[in-house]
Amino acid sequence: MDNSAERITGGNAKRKTALLTIGGIVTLAALVYGVYWIINNGKHEDTDNAYVQGNIVQITPQITGTVSAILAQDTDFVHAGQVLVQLDGADAQVALDQARAQLAQTVREVRNLYANNDTYAANVSVHAADIARTQSELARAKEDLARRQSVASIGAVSNEELEHAKANLVMAQTAHDAAVAGALSAKEQLASNKTLTSGVRVEHHPNVMRAAAKFREASINFQRTSLRAPVTGFVARRSVQLGQRIQAGAPLMAVIPMDQMWVDANFKEVQLRNMRIGQPVILIADIYGKNQPFHGTVEGLGAGTGAAFALLPAQNATGNWIKVVQRVPVRIRLDAKELADHPLRIGLSMEAEVEVVDQSGAALAKSASKPSEVVATESGDIDAEIDKIIASNLGEKKAKAH
Repeated sequence: MDNSAERITGGNAKRKTALLTIGGIVTLAALVYGVYWIINNGKHEDTDNAYVQGNIVQITPQITGTVSAILAQDTDFVHAGQVLVQLDGADAQVALDQARAQLAQTVREVRNLYANNDTYAANVSVHAADIARTQSELARAKEDLARRQSVASIGAVSNEELEHAKANLVMAQTAHDAAVAGALSAKEQLASNKTLTSGVRVEHHPNVMRAAAKFREASINFQRTSLRAPVTGFVARRSVQLGQRIQAGAPLMAVIPMDQMWVDANFKEVQLRNMRIGQPVILIADIYGKNQPFHGTVEGLGAGTGAAFALLPAQNATGNWIKVVQRVPVRIRLDAKELADHPLRIGLSMEAEVEVVDQSGAALAKSASKPSEVVATESGDIDAEIDKIIASNLGEKKAKAH
């Protein structure tokens, strides 16, 4: 009996000790959490409603054509400027050759306009000489007629000679009038031709510029038969097939630039009171876990809730209205080095925690951000080709500045 009582007493003591230990641990944990809550209350806002976003650069043709080659597949890494899809360029090549020939012909035609200036100027000089000559002959014919008329009354000249002098005067007057009319016509031709050539060189003549624009258009259309990657990234969503007849604007594939990623974190409206642009953010990606946190910065707060921009926005002004806490997207910029070391994908889930202690930043952006996505268009080669065509048809060794 005594042994049994001792065993019971010992067991109760051990149980009591265990309960006290557990109670102490729980109490300590509660105290620690309480202290943590007091210290951090109102200093952080977090959400697990956050997802990785990025640019999806669509590859779309600008002209209609038939696909002759596909040079990139899904998941391929491509560099900016690399050809992804090739269209049949036979028709574009024919149009380019025609535009090149037309430009060369136009340059020669304009050269002829300038050459005509000298011809018309020479004609003006010739007609001026004709006027002087016919004017002299007209004056002589008038003198002959006057001299004969003065002695006709005394019978010194015959009537036939007098009529002959009158006929000579009429012929001289006609020749003089014709010379004046010819000179006037030559001057008008010269003036008219000069209006087409004055104040501009051959290579800058409107006709040449128009033909050069047609050649540039044909060159651009020919270049557009090669669809190039506008950015460096990875190919996704390829839908184009070999031999397919495609229309301008049809999506063929997409390129995802992996260095242009950000996070859209959807916070409840009550969490935005102290949130400002520039506040630091700690992010956890499900793909890497808590051992690989990402550091970011609040870049901007959305101008409306997600429901407001939905395809079918909620109609709250109805009799069966139920209040639903709304969420506002917050754009978070990621650290570039961390993003390069640990790549993310569009649509991945994230957990975001914003430190809202520093509220010196603005709640809304004050100015537009600088453009970070610019596709360079190269026209230097086309201009050089135009200058070459013009120079070769001008007979010059070196192309003028176009």
